[in-house]
Amino acid sequence: MFLTRFRINTGRPGARRLLASPQAMHAAVMSSFPALLPTDAPPGPQDPRVLWRLDHTTRAEVHLYVVSPASPDLTHLVEQAGWPAAAAADPTTPGWQTKDYGPLLARLSAGDRWAFRLTANPIHYIRRKDGEPTKRTAHLTPHHQMGWLLDRQDRCGFRILQKPDDRRLLPEGTTHRGHLHHGDRYELTVTDKQNLSFTKAPTDGGTATPSNPPNPRQGRTQRPVTLVTATFDGRLEITDPEALRRTLTQGLGRARAYGCGLLTLAPLPHPAPAPPALTRPL
Repeated sequence: MFLTRFRINTGRPGARRLLASPQAMHAAVMSSFPALLPTDAPPGPQDPRVLWRLDHTTRAEVHLYVVSPASPDLTHLVEQAGWPAAAAADPTTPGWQTKDYGPLLARLSAGDRWAFRLTANPIHYIRRKDGEPTKRTAHLTPHHQMGWLLDRQDRCGFRILQKPDDRRLLPEGTTHRGHLHHGDRYELTVTDKQNLSFTKAPTDGGTATPSNPPNPRQGRTQRPVTLVTATFDGRLEITDPEALRRTLTQGLGRARAYGCGLLTLAPLPHPAPAPPALTRPL
């Protein structure tokens, strides 16, 4: 497995087109693997897969992260959304950085603690009336989005750390509907939420309708897609290293083709040493 980082040049029109459409970004990422053909069967539920995520550090600083079974070639992304002149001037820096992910995956151990980031598509299934089929719908509030992740932490191989009592600012309790509310018990925040809307061209054609118009360029029906995504930052402790390896290489949740599901780890910062105690001269 490989972990790749690519800084996007947000000033270029090609970059803005990619950032505006998860479908276009997905196609660009998948084009980075020469041996991966469009006709290949999708990976099985237990197989590693290509995952990607966009991190918006600031409005003008956006990084693309990719985890993949093979090392990618992002030359086309450099030409479309990077700094091609700088990459051509120095062949040792092609415009992206790729590292072997295997050593980090191999040294994961139970009890290790890490900082993490995850962009996901938190959803649940509801039934409005008895007898109706369930409907997939997005969690919209930070409280419910955090609950979605907390419900999955055990089977994903980790537990999210809890704050000590003296750092908790919000009390626990229940909502007006009687649901448990954890206050700010956990080392977990929702740092970004987005409502995404884009169109997807099906591979099998389709029938055009007023809400699903044909694409004049491709001659195929466009299907509208809407997603609600949430980015989580927090701290975790590993409980099951093998389960966490599967999460890191297979993703977490739905919409993994559209920039969701990639969990990444970072070392926790070391606490600053305590200042020496002040003593009064004798």
